[in-house]
Amino acid sequence: MVDVLTEIIINETKEKVAQYAANPDHAPDWYVNIKSAEWQTEKALQTGSKIAFIAEFLGRRLEYVYEITDFIPGQRLVMKTVDGPFPMETTYTWTSINGKQTRMTLQNKGVPTGFSKMFVPFMSLMMKRANKKDLIKIKEILEKQKA
Repeated sequence: MVDVLTEIIINETKEKVAQYAANPDHAPDWYVNIKSAEWQTEKALQTGSKIAFIAEFLGRRLEYVYEITDFIPGQRLVMKTVDGPFPMETTYTWTSINGKQTRMTLQNKGVPTGFSKMFVPFMSLMMKRANKKDLIKIKEILEKQKA
């Protein structure tokens, strides 16, 4: 099993961080590996919404659809792959720190199938590195908007 948890402190309110991060249209801007996001359901994000993503990871093009399985605006977003090569669940959480900063966590959990099983330790390390870059990028974007 792959279970990667990363977090960062962003100098912005929880509401602004959550609103930006929970919008799939922004994903290609702050995710290093995501190249596009396309809504497959109505644009209001809610439980049951589906978004198709195209990403590149470890030199491979990945296409998959995430379904929103839990969404509490400003607190938590959970999405799971509906299809694709690597069943995955991604969770974002946002916690306010003194009303001016936000702790954002990004967790990816999944169980690789087939040949991918052999690469779990390597995949975990590469995902952790990518997630760290993603969180640094979203921090830069949000704090630059504030300036």
